[in-house]
Amino acid sequence: MNLKPLNDRVLVKRLESEEKTAGGLFIPDTAKEKPSKGEVIAAGPGKLADDGKRAPLAVKKGDTVLFNKYAGTEIKIDGVDHLVMREDDILAVIE
Repeated sequence: MNLKPLNDRVLVKRLESEEKTAGGLFIPDTAKEKPSKGEVIAAGPGKLADDGKRAPLAVKKGDTVLFNKYAGTEIKIDGVDHLVMREDDILAVIE
């Protein structure tokens, strides 16, 4: 399925969290927190300004980003969990 976000929305796929601690202990699935790091799968054209021009997004497809813990709306695409969120919910781009 192809999905194109509108305006300043971004489609993000969560990256898997670590399964082992720094000390080598395995973390069970029930104790894991949802990761707040993901990869941008698709981005909208940008926010429409008052003068009718579009402000381009600071992120693009393929970027790895950090986002708020409770950001976005969870959706499933082809059995894989994704998030649709506003660009404002993205905290940083990881380079």
